[in-house]
Amino acid sequence: MAKVYISLLVMALTIYAIRLVPFLFLRKPIRNVWFKSFLYYVPYVTLAVMTFPAILTATDQPLAGGAALIAGLVMAWVRGDLFTVAITCCVVVFIVGLIF
Repeated sequence: MAKVYISLLVMALTIYAIRLVPFLFLRKPIRNVWFKSFLYYVPYVTLAVMTFPAILTATDQPLAGGAALIAGLVMAWVRGDLFTVAITCCVVVFIVGLIF
């Protein structure tokens, strides 16, 4: 039971530290262009890192997930509409699942 409380304490301190550190060290506006662009893209990279493995492993066949990934990238590039990309990916997974 003590391990649970220690784990909760460590998690709480980690979350608090992540939110406190920027307030302590970033008192002035950030002027560095490279650092600003880095901070701009961090949420997108984090989302991509969490989403990419799930795309490939969400189906029974990784080939279907890969085909849907490629189709989704093409549709996002051509059309850019989230609904269209999602429908296209679902249809591609269904068709590739039927074929293989």
